[in-house]
This record gives sequence, C-alpha cells and structure tokens, in this order.
Amino acid sequence: MDSNNFLEREPLGKLMIKYSVPLIISLLVAALYNIVDQIFIANASYLGSNGNAANNVVFPLTVIALAFTLIIGDGACAFISMSLGARNNKNAADTVGSAALLSLSAGILTAIIYFVFREELLTFFGGRVNSEVFKFALEYFTYIILGIPFYVFGQAMNPIISADGSPNYVMFSTLCGALINIIFDPIFIFKFNWGMMGAAVATVMGQIFTAMMSLIYISHKMKAVNFSRKNISYHPALMKKYLPLGLCSFLSQISIVISVAAVNTMIKKYGSVDEIFSRAEYSQIPMAVIGIVMKFFQIVISIVVGLSASCTPIVGFNIGAGRKDRAKNLFTRLLICESVIGIIAFLIVEIFPARIAELFGASGESEIYLNYTVKSFRTYLCLIIFACINKAAFIFIQALGRAWVSAGLSMTREIIFGAGLTIIMPIWMGLDGVLWSMPAADGLTFIVSILVIMMIYKDLSRK
Repeated sequence: MDSNNFLEREPLGKLMIKYSVPLIISLLVAALYNIVDQIFIANASYLGSNGNAANNVVFPLTVIALAFTLIIGDGACAFISMSLGARNNKNAADTVGSAALLSLSAGILTAIIYFVFREELLTFFGGRVNSEVFKFALEYFTYIILGIPFYVFGQAMNPIISADGSPNYVMFSTLCGALINIIFDPIFIFKFNWGMMGAAVATVMGQIFTAMMSLIYISHKMKAVNFSRKNISYHPALMKKYLPLGLCSFLSQISIVISVAAVNTMIKKYGSVDEIFSRAEYSQIPMAVIGIVMKFFQIVISIVVGLSASCTPIVGFNIGAGRKDRAKNLFTRLLICESVIGIIAFLIVEIFPARIAELFGASGESEIYLNYTVKSFRTYLCLIIFACINKAAFIFIQALGRAWVSAGLSMTREIIFGAGLTIIMPIWMGLDGVLWSMPAADGLTFIVSILVIMMIYKDLSRK
C-alpha cells in the first residue's frame, strides 16, 4: 500500500508540523494526568505538601509502567514505518497485532506485581520520609494500580496510530481522557473529600477512556496498514525485530526511575541531618519540592519528546526508501527546534520560579517551602537546554534503527551521570549536591552527545 508515500515527497518542515503538533499535545496531556493530580492535591488543605510528597513517591512507579508502553509502542512505530517504506504491509499488520496483545499482557502483569508489593515499592522510592506521606502514597498507589493495564495499552497504541497516519486521533483521544481527569479531580478531592483516592480514581477514569479509543481505532479505523483479527498474535519473530527499536525509550524510562530513586533516597538521607529539614514539620518539603520541579521538567520534556518522536515515522520511511539526505536535513531542523525550546524553558525557570510554585500550593505553605522551591528550580534546571538537545539526539538515533547507540547514551545520562552524581555530590554538598547533580549530568552527557551527533552526520552524508 502506498498511502504513506507523502513522507518521502512533502517538505520536511510541513511534515514536522503535521506530526509533531498532535503528538506534543497528546504527550502534554498525558503528562497532565500526574501534574493535575499534584496541583489539586497541593491546594487541598487536608493534603498539602504531604500529599505532594506522596505523589512524588508514586511517580517513578508510573514511569516504570510507561517504560513498557514505550518499548512496545515506539519500537512497533519505528518498525511499522520502515515496513511501510519498504512496501511490506504484512509485517506492518502483524506488528500491530503483536504490539496490542503484548501491551495488554504487560499491563496486567505489571498491575499484579504492583499490588502484591505495594508497601515494599513505596518504601524503596522514599515513601517512609514520614508516616503521613506513606499513608497518602499507599492510598494513591492502590487505586492507580487499577488503571495500569488501560494505561499501558492506550499509551502503547498511540505511536502506532500515529505511524498509521492519524496523529490527530491520538491527540483527540488523549485530550478527552485528560479532560475527564481534570473535571473529576476537583469534584472527588474538594466536594467528596476523597483525598488521594479521589485523585487516583479520576486519573484511572481518563486512562480507561483513552484505552477504549485506541481499541476502536485499531479495530475499525486503520488506514495505511491492512489490519484484521488474524494479525493478532505475539509473533515472536517480529518481536525480536521491533522491540530492540524501542529499547532506547524503555531504558531511558527505566534509567529515569533509577535516577529518581537515587534522588529520593539522597533527599531522605541528607534531609534527615539538615539543620532545617530534619525538623518534623519540614521533613516532607525537599521531597515535595523536587516533585514539583520534576513535573515542570516533565512538561518541557513532553514537548521535546513529542517533537523528536514525531520524526520517527518520517525518518523510518525515508531510511526504508533510501533517502538518507532527507533524514540528515530533518536531524538539523530537529536540533535547532529543541535548542529554542531549551532556551525558552531556561528563561521561565530562572525568571518565574515563584509563580510556578504558587500553582502547586506554595501560598498555603511556609516561607521555607517557597524559598527552597525557588532555589531548586534555578539550580536543578539551569542546564535544561542541554537536556533538551540530549533527549532529541537519543530519540532520533533510535529512529534511525541504532537502538544500542541510543540506549547507551540514555543509560550514560541517567545511570552513570544521573544516579552516580546524585549519590556522590551530596557527600560534600549535602542537599545542595542533589540539586546540582542534574545540571552536572546534563553537561557531561552533552559532551558525549556532540561526539555521537557528529558521527551520525558523517554517516548520513555518505551516499
């Protein structure tokens, strides 16, 4: 089927806009699930910064679930695009069926493991900072688990639907799911006083809706791929081909989890001996504040990832069709756009940190809370421009089919530099070492990324 031939012919700028805008919106909306929860939780007087800290404890566990969606969804997206570029529709259709079945299985298995080991997992990610935080985290996580199978399936199908040529459908279904969350969050938290349970239930309702929309699309609305029920099987031979293409996305999320675990552990360890935060009434502040900073960073990275991931079907098709020149030009455009995004984000965190903090209930907290939030934004994200460029390079290299190179870069950033510096720097700098570990990791990773980017440019210049 030749319905995706326009990926080889249309201007690259036009293609980037067509694919990136819906994907960026859908990723931003997906990020809003956790962010909106945290905003409403923070502004509920009976939850406050303890609820904020609890939300931050659960966050890496949702990232683990997201990792399974990405290795399946992003890998399948890249392989489907390459298959369509090579005019192999059967492989594309079988990949859709395999990814759908595999994501559903992964979601159910993850939910079971989470439910059985709830308390152990929350403790590992710093939930024992105080008894109130742990109680809120356990309540929130217990109900979030109910939506994990829907979350994994829906998010895994999104890049596949985009690869089929329907990024607007992804945007619409994700947007509707987030709107459900936004509508019911204040009702459950403020009117019904359901607390953390209310925030979780509203989130799960939105995830179920998005998953159902994805199921409707792959069942009845596929365009470029001739998909039917006969294609639904695990297809192990194809899994060996498309899962490695999503490996970078998977490892990048898992390495983020490791980095967050290191951050939370160091916050708990060095906060307990800090002159101010060792006091019981302030013990939850560092955990809550870092969670807020990470939520803002998640918004920026959603834009960065959306723009970069939107290039995946374009790159995959053109590489499959032998058009390395277009892939090179696309890479140049992408790096320029991501640099601009990084500069804008840097200006926001340096100029308006207090305003951002107010969204997350700072007005109802102590002056210590506000001051530490401002300090954390300006320190933790001072090299955010490098973080944007690094992430863009990782995803584009994966789209080229070089999963191991991309995975290596991602692991270097999050584990060697990210987790490593988070553990080492506080030895000499205390809590400040946790804040400075992220810009240090981004700066060192940028040096490595530049070397790899030069190598990629050289290769794409060869005929």
